[in-house]
Amino acid sequence: MSQPTRHLVGLLLGMEEDWPTAFETLTRRLGTFRYGDGLHAIDTERVRIEPFNLRDRARHDLVIDRLAHWYYHPREWLKKAALMDDVYLLNSPFTFQSMEKHSAYCALMRLGMHVPDTVLVPYKHPLDNVRWAYTSERYNEPFDLREIAQSMGYPMYMKPFDGGAWRGVSRIESEADLWAAYDASGEMLMHLQKAVEPYDVFARALTIGPETMVMHFRPDQPMHNRYVVDHGFLSPEVGREAVTIAQTVNALFRWEFNSCEMLVQGDTVLPIDYANACPDAAVTSLHYYFPWAMRTLVRWTAFCTASGRTPRPHVEPKDWFEVADNPELTYHDKLMAYQLLADKYFDRDAYEEFCAETLPHLDEIVLDWVASTDFDTLLTETVVATYPAHEVEMFLAHFRGLVGMWVSDQRALGQQSAGAAPATGVAEGGTGRPRDI
Repeated sequence: MSQPTRHLVGLLLGMEEDWPTAFETLTRRLGTFRYGDGLHAIDTERVRIEPFNLRDRARHDLVIDRLAHWYYHPREWLKKAALMDDVYLLNSPFTFQSMEKHSAYCALMRLGMHVPDTVLVPYKHPLDNVRWAYTSERYNEPFDLREIAQSMGYPMYMKPFDGGAWRGVSRIESEADLWAAYDASGEMLMHLQKAVEPYDVFARALTIGPETMVMHFRPDQPMHNRYVVDHGFLSPEVGREAVTIAQTVNALFRWEFNSCEMLVQGDTVLPIDYANACPDAAVTSLHYYFPWAMRTLVRWTAFCTASGRTPRPHVEPKDWFEVADNPELTYHDKLMAYQLLADKYFDRDAYEEFCAETLPHLDEIVLDWVASTDFDTLLTETVVATYPAHEVEMFLAHFRGLVGMWVSDQRALGQQSAGAAPATGVAEGGTGRPRDI
């Protein structure tokens, strides 16, 4: 028997242990798989940070990056690996600047999405740069922050243009709140964004390649309780729009592992945060949805490596803007055109064929593992490392219950669809329940 082509996948990590262990375990359990005329296998390696010669060829076929959004040394290694070695990256460091909220807002506004009214205001405190005083005195235009806020209308939010993990976010309900938040912003560059009130639901979409899971999200709750297991919280039409918007921004910016946030008012979807270089993938927050995320990450990684998918790390907006600027198209027409462009970028047809013909057994592999004592050991170790000792038993029961619910649901779905062809796995109408795993 011929030896399989082995694809080395690098994991560039920070403090995470749970999902990397899950990914390593599932790729190991997947083992060898057939694609085209040959056999393939995925090996994993946690990337070490060390000096590198720019001419040394990277050994990896694909790298899943969770670190370079704040750590510049590995960011520059990723740029080198992409430019010189054609390594496939999740995500591209060349669009990190775009992963600051500002660029995503601008792009989505250009595409006709319902982004709330947003204003970028200058720094409150001078930057640590000797040229600041001269430049600001000569060129900075005086402005009235109070007048800007009054023209937008309270309430609103002040948040860093490049923020993440709710860093520096303040709710502004009065002029006193406005000045307090701006005074505290220091050297952070801030947006003012009109609050969407009232709204019916806060949704968060996790997208990996061409698959999206839209989840009911409660940002005011503790992290373990933010993702609600709710399979019908959006109508099918709104769910499809949420999926399309998420996949549109990801395909446009070449983000292939990203989470997006949106508020829903009736039948209107309003994007509020569409750029996350390091989307939440922890078992202690995703819980019920964690197996879907791991299965999908393995799927997309296997497809990209085995098919030799060509990396496209740079933004090419021409086709998107041609749709956006066409006055004869309605908003619905544009959404359909954007979905087609996203499907083309992500090679959806080829991907779905790959999943159905090459990895039909992966669903069962994931289900067997999540139901095993090995997974419970991973869950226990994660909970022990995350919570105080006196809360461990409570949270273990909490997460075991949610994961156990997922196992029961999958077994029931498997019984209902026995003998049926595998489906795509895209969230069904964006309602939180995938069609297969």
